[in-house]
Parts: sequence; structure tokens; C-alpha cells
Amino acid sequence: MTRKTVGISDVAREAGVSVGTVSNSFNRPDSVAPETRARILAVVERLGYVRSESARQLRTGTSRIVALLVLDLANPFFVEVANGAERAARAEGLGVMVCTSAQSPSEEADYIGLFTEQQVRGVLVIPADPTGRSLEPLRRHGIPYVVVDRLVEDAEVCSVSVDDVAGGRLAVEHLLAQGHRRVAYISGPAHLQQIRDRRTGALDAIAAAGLPPQTLHELPTAHMTIAAGRDAAARLLGLADRPTAVFCANDLLALGLEQALYAAGVKVPEEVAIVGYDDIEFASAVAVPLTSVRQPAAEMGRLAAQMLLAEASGGGEGSHEHRSVVLQPELVVRTSSLHRVG
Repeated sequence: MTRKTVGISDVAREAGVSVGTVSNSFNRPDSVAPETRARILAVVERLGYVRSESARQLRTGTSRIVALLVLDLANPFFVEVANGAERAARAEGLGVMVCTSAQSPSEEADYIGLFTEQQVRGVLVIPADPTGRSLEPLRRHGIPYVVVDRLVEDAEVCSVSVDDVAGGRLAVEHLLAQGHRRVAYISGPAHLQQIRDRRTGALDAIAAAGLPPQTLHELPTAHMTIAAGRDAAARLLGLADRPTAVFCANDLLALGLEQALYAAGVKVPEEVAIVGYDDIEFASAVAVPLTSVRQPAAEMGRLAAQMLLAEASGGGEGSHEHRSVVLQPELVVRTSSLHRVG
């Protein structure tokens, strides 16, 4: 059984007005008398008319959709980024389509191709491809984009990021101040700039304390998930000279680590201190509340969306001034790291 699609002409006929008047009631409501617009909206409700976005886009040449491509939607940090972007887009009458690259440059390239085909208003992207090649189709087709969670030194691209070098430094400075001299860094995929920057910050803190680089023992992971944190814990427990403190590249890794240490009978923070990164909501809710480096995720998403929409409505090539905004992280100290050594 098929249902007849209700068109704009059906609404016009039922309301006793022209198609143009119906169109104006949606696009330029101030140009339609209030009683006429009320009658049109009543007919729309009764008939179940839904505006065709594809037809509107063909007519106006603009989309009402902004795309957001993140690394992992299972990570609450990226959900917060999306929330911030969505609120800013909604304030301008736009919607946000959220997709995940799963940290894969090839999947990122596929999505960029889809966004180009759909001619979205603009793209917010947390890049998986360190070379930036996957973003070239956007530039080629004139679709504005803003890079999120990574500093881009390109005068033709806007970016909003957090100083991850400073964040890594904050985490390890705190652990060193507790007396730890054997620190592990449970990291993620090496192609992600954020992972490398947090390691750089950790090594900066170690050098500033007059300690050798070997003080930091890296345990890389292919993914930044709770399961990967548990796997890293097994490797940590197998080390002959086990570190007494661990800095994790995100909170999911830290939560998996804490779970595995608890299961193995290792006390946190008495035997192993832990610092995470992102300060997701769950960080304060676990059995041993997690010390974490807080990123202003929602603010990052909000700023990025505002910059994107400013560029998209800027009035032509060369009229928009590109900016790189770098936000500062904050160390939130909780029980998981509060145990002095020595």
C-alpha cells in the first residue's frame, strides 16, 4: 500500500492561495499576512506536508546541513564537541549531520566525498589523515571547512584546538610532583597529532624536572577505548620494572586500565597512580574518581561551528579572515593520582 506524497501545490489549493504564498510563508514569513500564514500552517498540519529539502536546495543553491566528522562517537568527548556545534548551528536554523571516521583516513576520505556530493553548507572535521589530503575535495569544490581539535598552520583554513602539549605537560608534572619517577604513557594511534602532542608535553615535563627521557615508558594502542585500556594494563603488569604512575591519552583508556588493575588486585593510587585526558562525565563517577586533563569540548564545537557559519555566509572568496584558536586545558585532580611516593 503506497501513500500519496503531499506537495506544495496541494497545500496551496486547500488553503486557497498561490504556491508562491505557501513558499513565502516558510521562507519569508514576514511577507505573508498573519491570518493567511496561520491558515496555511493549519493545512500543512492537516495534510502532513513535509518540505522537500532537496528541492529547496536546488532552488536556492544552499544546504541547511552542516557535517561534523569525528574520530569516534563511542567517546563521550566527541559527543560533547557535537553538542556544542549543534547548539551553534541550531541558533542559525541549521542542522548537524554527525559521522565517525573510526580513526581511519580511508573512511574519512569516503565521508568527505559524500559531503561534497551532498553540497553541505560546510564541514567540521577532526582529522584522521595526518597529511590533510582527504580534505582537498572540499577546497576544490569551495565547501568551507574548519579543522577541530588540531592546530592547523594554514592561512587558508580555520581551526579550533586545545594545546595538547600543555595538557601532556600538566598531567606528567602532577605525577612527578607526587614523587613518581617511573611513568607510563598509554597512547593511541601514532598517526594522530593529538597523541604525539601529548607525548611531547609529557617529555617536556620530564626534561624540566632534570630526568632522562627513559622515565617515560610508552605503551601504544591501536584504539583509544576501554578495551584497549584493559589490554594495555596486561602489558603494564608484565613489565619487570613496573611504572608507579600512568598517563593515559584519553579517559576511556584510563577507565579500562583502572578496571583491569582492580581485577588484578592492584590498588589505585597506592600502587599505581592514573591520570586521564578529556575529563568526560564518567571520570568523576567511577569507584576511584579519575584525575584528568579537561578539554573544553562543547566550547570547541561551538566556536568551530560559529567560525564555519561565518565563512559560509561571508560573501565570496577572500572576504573571510581565517583564524586558528587554541584553547587551554585544565588539570582536574581527583583520587586516582593522590598518593605521594617516597
